[in-house]
Amino acid sequence: MSDHAWIFGYGSLVSPASMATTIGRTVAPTDVAVAHLDGYGRRWNYGSLHLRGDWHHDGVEVTQGLVVSLGLVASDAESCNGVIVRVTAEELAMLDWRERDYERTDVSDMIRLDGDPIGDRVMTYVPRASAVERYEQARDHGRAGIRQSYWELVQGAFGELGDDHLERYAATQAPDIPVVDLVLSMLA
Repeated sequence: MSDHAWIFGYGSLVSPASMATTIGRTVAPTDVAVAHLDGYGRRWNYGSLHLRGDWHHDGVEVTQGLVVSLGLVASDAESCNGVIVRVTAEELAMLDWRERDYERTDVSDMIRLDGDPIGDRVMTYVPRASAVERYEQARDHGRAGIRQSYWELVQGAFGELGDDHLERYAATQAPDIPVVDLVLSMLA
């Protein structure tokens, strides 16, 4: 691998603040570009390996419920918008740790930019089957929720992209679990 890589972000990694928290630096404008990923659809289908939360929703108290985030599913008929961010090999290792229950996947041939072609390797993170199964089981038992602050972070990040990017993001299949104000905890 060269001294840098491109990562396609389609959820919280669209947020410059979220990316900076993970890689330890502010992302320079020359290191980010709006992009589209063909052949994948965005879904609320990632069940966290380490995050749990407590919340109250529709008269039910949930303790140590599963925290759910955005993921991708392969779908020839779909595409999703986001950004590509150039990262160093060291920063890629930090992202791999953060996204450790996702598979880093090469999507170079499926990326479209609003400007010129990237011409470099682009990767993204796709939930592992175990993360999707964890989500489905928790959903089916009423123990899955989306963190309100995550929901707002992602929505705000797409709003900052301008043009119709927030509208495209809003067309993401609606979650089949609640968005809740939860108290977060981490498993060991």
